[in-house]
Parts: sequence; structure tokens; C-alpha cells
Amino acid sequence: MSQQFKEIQGSDEMLIGSHVGMKAPKMFLGSAEEAASYGENVFSIYTGAPQNTRRKPIEALMIAAGQAYMAEHGLQALVIHAPYIINLGNTKRPDHFEFAVEFLKKEVLRAEALGAKQIVLHPGAHVGAGADAAIANIAKGLNQVLRPDQTVQIALETMAGKGTEVGRTFEELAAIRAQVDLVDKLSVCFDTCHVSDAGYAVKDDFQGVLAEFDQTIGLEHLKVVHLNDSKNPQGSHKDRHAILGLGTLGFDCLNAVAHDKQLATIPKIMETPWLTADSGEKYPVYGEEIKMLQAQQFMPDLLQAVRER
Repeated sequence: MSQQFKEIQGSDEMLIGSHVGMKAPKMFLGSAEEAASYGENVFSIYTGAPQNTRRKPIEALMIAAGQAYMAEHGLQALVIHAPYIINLGNTKRPDHFEFAVEFLKKEVLRAEALGAKQIVLHPGAHVGAGADAAIANIAKGLNQVLRPDQTVQIALETMAGKGTEVGRTFEELAAIRAQVDLVDKLSVCFDTCHVSDAGYAVKDDFQGVLAEFDQTIGLEHLKVVHLNDSKNPQGSHKDRHAILGLGTLGFDCLNAVAHDKQLATIPKIMETPWLTADSGEKYPVYGEEIKMLQAQQFMPDLLQAVRER
């Protein structure tokens, strides 16, 4: 059992937040304001649109104003999510690999400027070459990206196993780590939906899953939790998130994860869907989800409460 697994059991603090937007004119200040409006104490952003790698200059992100707002409103940590179109596992397109490496180098600099300590990264997909080839390529790319003096870790995310995704098992993540030179600059993001969809018994035996993670990777390397319900059953390999309590994992399971004392010092980030009303208008549910977690009680009329907000 890892040392951190033992040390953090005494804390009762829940670090909870969601993925929020960042757009002009307020940029990072607007992100912090949105997170605070939901009652969060941690939050996550993309540094630009997740569908592409176009990014504004660091000087245009309004970082100082956002950081001041964080300090004034009890926002304790920021997590960056890299765009999911980056694929270090692609051995068939060297130009794509080289572009991904150069982009991630710049993403590390952006994250450091923003004050983040974690960048969540989907490890990649093998696109037909096989998992072993992709794992070696991902490690090769990370060895080119990581710097000895960097202050942010890249958190490899647990994946659902959709298509040719790599990172669908704890062993695959461990295999990537084993081939990275500056492994202290790597961490892991545990996504509850993904891990369940990958086949692990998150709902029925979360403590057993954590113990397996600890044995395979080490719980001291788990630095971010994505707290998501799933629209699909265990082992489905689908990766479709649901609002807390409205999926196959259920509120009791996810509430237990959120309050697990072994994970007390780890930011929990919700990436749950927005609610679409009959009118077509979409509403974030994060504020209500946080209130439920704070009360440790599911709100039966959750959807109606959001519509009537």
C-alpha cells in the first residue's frame, strides 16, 4: 500500500468542481467567476477550443485577474485538460506525432503560466498498430515533452476503451510510465465513467478497484478524479457521461467516491452533461450536483429544480 494511501485518510475536505469555459472578453477571469457561481473550490478548463489547437497568447488570457479572483473566492486549484484531438499514440502519421509533441510543449508553458499543477491528457489511440506500439510511441513523445524543471504534471487519463484507445487498463498506463524518463512529471487522472466502461467494478467494489490501482500504479500518482456518472453498463467501452445519480453508477456510488478520505486531497472534476429543456435551451447542473454532494443526498426532483432555477 502506498504511503499517500495511508497519510491522507484523516482529512474530511471535499475538493469538488467542474469543467468550465474560457472565452473572450474575460478569459481566465470568466472561468474563475463561472466556477465560483456553482459553489466550487476547484475547477478545470481547456486553454482553447478542445476541437483544435488554436490558442491565444498567454498575455491575452487575463491570468492575473483570474488568479486574484480565485484567491478571493476560495478556489484552491486549477486543472488543465489538453484537447483530445492530440494523439501521441499514432505511429502511422509521423507529422501528426511531431505536431502533438510541439503542441504539448506549449501547453505545459500555458499551464505553468496559469498556475495549474495538472494537465489531463488522453494517452492516445493506436489506430490499428496495436496497443504496444502506441504505448511506446506515447512514452517517446512524453520523453520529448517533459522538462526537469517543469512545475506541472501531465495526468494520463484512464480511458473507456472506445475504438483503439490506449489507457483502458491500469496496466497500460503503468506500461507508459515504465518507459518515461522523467516519470515524476507524470500523474494519473481517474475517470469514474471511463473506468467503469472499461470493465472495472466501480459501482460494486470501488475500494477493490482503488486497491488494484494502488498495486498496479500506486495511489500516490493519482492526482485528479473525473467524477462522472455513465449512461452505459460496466464494460460497455462507450464513454458517455451522465448527470450524477442519473446513470448506471448512481448517486450513492459517486457520493462515496467524492467523500472517500483516501482521495481527500485530490480535486474531483465533474464533466457531466448539461440539461436540455423542451425549449432547446441548455442548463448546467453543476451547482445542484455540488449541493447534493455536500448534503450527501440525491435530489429526486433534480431536473425540475434545474428547469425552475
